[in-house]
Amino acid sequence: MCGIVGIVGTTPVNQALYDALTVLQHRGQDAAGIVTIADGNFKQRKANGLVKDVFETRHMQRLKGNMGIGHVRYPTAGSSSAAEAQPFYVNSPFGITLAHNGNLTNAKDLREQQTRLARRHINTTSDSEVLLNVFAHELERAVDMPLRADDVFAAVSRVHRQVRGAYAVVALIIGHGMVAFRDPHGIRPLVLGRRVNEDGSIEYMVASESVALDVIGFELMRDVAPGEAIYISEQGQLFSLQCADNPKLSPCIFEYVYFARPDSCIDKVSVYAARVHMGRKLGEKIKREWQDLDIDVVIPIPETSCDIALEIAQCLGKPYRQGFVKNRYIGRTFIMPGQKQRKKSVRSKLNAISSEFKGKKVLLVDDSIVRGTTSGQIIDMAREAGAEKVYFASAAPEIRFPNVYGIDMPTSNELIAYGRDVDEICSLIRADGLIFQDLDDLQAAVREENPALTQFETSVFNGHYVTGDVDQSYLNYLNVLRNDDAKAVREWSEGVADLELYNGES
Repeated sequence: MCGIVGIVGTTPVNQALYDALTVLQHRGQDAAGIVTIADGNFKQRKANGLVKDVFETRHMQRLKGNMGIGHVRYPTAGSSSAAEAQPFYVNSPFGITLAHNGNLTNAKDLREQQTRLARRHINTTSDSEVLLNVFAHELERAVDMPLRADDVFAAVSRVHRQVRGAYAVVALIIGHGMVAFRDPHGIRPLVLGRRVNEDGSIEYMVASESVALDVIGFELMRDVAPGEAIYISEQGQLFSLQCADNPKLSPCIFEYVYFARPDSCIDKVSVYAARVHMGRKLGEKIKREWQDLDIDVVIPIPETSCDIALEIAQCLGKPYRQGFVKNRYIGRTFIMPGQKQRKKSVRSKLNAISSEFKGKKVLLVDDSIVRGTTSGQIIDMAREAGAEKVYFASAAPEIRFPNVYGIDMPTSNELIAYGRDVDEICSLIRADGLIFQDLDDLQAAVREENPALTQFETSVFNGHYVTGDVDQSYLNYLNVLRNDDAKAVREWSEGVADLELYNGES
């Protein structure tokens, strides 16, 4: 999972890009990067780390120009090496830099095609660099100079015909403008906004979430449609075209469950409102199926589940309490790259308020259960704080299948719900009772905000992959790439020299 942003402005955009990436930090905490254009050249800074640590004053001063893109990374394909920080760059044609959120399911085949047929060298293991080269190769077929919007759209159309998987993309083309496009299923989010200045000039912006527009004073115009491409010239002219043959909006439902900020609006759905609806539906299920349980208090596991838990408490007529204090300086546990790091971070991230647990039958509420590591440790903390009984409710259904579209759920064997029923999961996380949201209710909760959403990407729950190209052989291949042991070996093998090279001035 990553966050992307792009701005075509009338004044320097470096600070605006920085501010936008800061509010998208929840989408990736591994690396950050910004590229701007000034004097006909790219100005770049990217490195491992949080936004606030990657960009110092000297870097910001060097990122000149009125047009730029930015990226925050959480690695799902490739590795967490600084060599794979985005945006990526190629010098031909024109000079293109690109940032990508998602994951390509046919990246291996595309890489081979680019090497064999296009004679393009891809320097990293990142599928984003593959996507950049596919786009660049298709853009080389343009015959007009200067480049026209139609040439850009034709290139994106050819990209759609070749590339499979999830991709929300923003790119800069030297001497021409900014391009943004979304895969034909609209799996990963992308929004378009604008700002009208006092002199009447208009600036445009695209970002993964609407909150990035809000923070720097841009107005949300709309979501980029699945398969659509947006082209904004250096002169600030906006062009758009549907470039996919059979687009079908199927947004990732996990965006609403966990990833997106509650103050964002994605595909005409308020994330906050969707979570409130999730809480109401789960509360109704608890009330229906657990009517014999004497629950004393409802406590969320902060922060994503707070709005959900509050609605459950109201539905059950039980007190809602904040029983855990979160250390806000610790990264999101689920998106930490290694299992050992996830385990170590839980107790440094949360601390229990004993008075809210002592002698009580507690219902803990979380957005989801993935590996079960965090859930088990939190239940242990509740017992240590004096809870008499600890029940657990998940706002998402059982996660039984790996995600192939940009979320690090690498292998079925690492998912606690894989091959297990609810009672077995309950026993493993050491709860006195466990209840999951039904998938139909989860989809209905999101659809309440936008009834036009007829289909979601829900593969982690039901194993149905909307792109239609995912089989067991691909999942086995992904297992080799993404399991924690493989990541550890890959990170070690890249070595200190690589980190020093890419953490330097670039």
